[in-house]
Amino acid sequence: MKHSSIIAFIFSAIYSLLTAFVLASSSNDGPFYDSTAYTECRAEPEKPLYNGGMLNEKEASVSGGDTLRSVGASYTPAYILHNLTQNTIYCFSIWVKIEAGSASAARVRAKLRSDNATLNCVGSVSAKQGCWSFLKGGFLLDSSSQLSILFFETSNDDGRTQLEVASASLQPFTQEQWKNNQDYFINTARKRAVTIHVAGESGESVEGAVVNVEQIAKDFPIGSAISKTILGNIPYQEWFVKRFDATVFENELKWYATEPHQGKLNYTFADQMISFVRANKIIARGHNIFWEDPKYTPDWVRNLTREDLRSAVNQRIRSLMTRYRGEFVHWDVSNEMLHFDFYESRLGKNASYELFAAARELDSLATLFLNDFNVVETCSDERSTVDEYITRVRELERYDGGGMRMDGVGLEGHFTRPNVALMRANLDKLATLELPVWLTEIDISSTLDHRTQAIYLEQVLREGFSHPSVNGIILWTALHPNGCYQMCLTDDKFHNLPAGDVVDQKLLEWTTGEVKAKTDDHGTFSFLGFLGEYRVSIMYEGKTVNSSFSLSRDPETKHVRLRI
Repeated sequence: MKHSSIIAFIFSAIYSLLTAFVLASSSNDGPFYDSTAYTECRAEPEKPLYNGGMLNEKEASVSGGDTLRSVGASYTPAYILHNLTQNTIYCFSIWVKIEAGSASAARVRAKLRSDNATLNCVGSVSAKQGCWSFLKGGFLLDSSSQLSILFFETSNDDGRTQLEVASASLQPFTQEQWKNNQDYFINTARKRAVTIHVAGESGESVEGAVVNVEQIAKDFPIGSAISKTILGNIPYQEWFVKRFDATVFENELKWYATEPHQGKLNYTFADQMISFVRANKIIARGHNIFWEDPKYTPDWVRNLTREDLRSAVNQRIRSLMTRYRGEFVHWDVSNEMLHFDFYESRLGKNASYELFAAARELDSLATLFLNDFNVVETCSDERSTVDEYITRVRELERYDGGGMRMDGVGLEGHFTRPNVALMRANLDKLATLELPVWLTEIDISSTLDHRTQAIYLEQVLREGFSHPSVNGIILWTALHPNGCYQMCLTDDKFHNLPAGDVVDQKLLEWTTGEVKAKTDDHGTFSFLGFLGEYRVSIMYEGKTVNSSFSLSRDPETKHVRLRI
């Protein structure tokens, strides 16, 4: 869906029956979040979001003076901010351009220095000389600050790169306002209004018929990684199947696992795991075909000549995808391409395109993904900025004049402390690609205690579920005897840890509970349901009629007509 289409969808929904349910379930007396984003360089900057918010009619300081000594230095350009408050979510955006005579291009990072903290990145953009680029981000502060400075740093910060800035905006949201905005997007993007009409044999409206509606499948998959440790472990299997409708294999499909020695293929664990998935009607992501990090490439592969490597690559992709054609809904074709380039450095710049083309030929129905980390977690990692991700996708799509149809944006999501304003801003920019976005490996750092992990996990889950461009969430929480990669949902006895309680709470909250009511004098009953598949039964005067229907994303009310 185009970004403009998302906005049109939201505002058209305001005037539909859906709005009545939305307004009844949540109120918002604060600003409405503006999801506008731009990823193409423009001749002129657009108007500021929120009419500038706190920066309305405020010009950037061209040099730091005495007022900035308390925060350490002077900067050009910069915005001096007063009285920022604790736990407020600040959304920041600005248009930047590199001045003539400076570098032709540079990554620009917005930074915040306050009385007692420095935030190294609150937004970034790849800027160019001669046109304007849109930077979008935001921040939260642990404590209130009387004086702060918002300034910019370039990747080639040699003192000679000068920036022009325009249309700056800083909009504060209270925690309650932010939650209300999330609820609004959930109600408009994840739900749909339904009216059930019940008529008699002659077509007359039936008043007082008992309507019982039950959601039997969800449109939005939420799942967790699994490993071979789930095989034969009945308590683990029961715990997993009770909750999740999607999964990914943690390591068992990776090249080093299936062919640790050249020519000796071993799919034993992967075969058993796909049987478990198939038997329990769980969808699975294929992770991964190739991993660009040489550290996780089989030893024997790293030592091959160029031509032998090309042959091994062709055999790997054909063996894996032929064996599992139709089993996996997604394939992470090139894992962590933004950070590493093992295959391109040895096989040429067109190697990535050729990998995707081969995957498309071998399984034309699977969705093909790039997958990488630090795209939404932070903007401090210059190798995986949101602009770098978008550039790579567009390069593959434009390659050699023909290009590859890209299918999906995979965001690993290994968080320490989430910056929800930055996460949402980066999702807004990724939405301009008009591709499905999945959060593929969500967890919270093990450096934090279990309670804090749970608090931050809920923030990430709500951001993902409430953003219209996100199509699914996978947690990176495969359980091992010695724990999990970073975050576990249970202990080794399958008693929930705080993070597991959060997941259970969200799974329940984002499912339409059993709906039971009687039809009115028009023979109708209306409700707001999460997208997915439903069973419905109608009972009236000893008669029962059973049927089913599905809810897909649409601003119009779904009408289900039944006769009894």
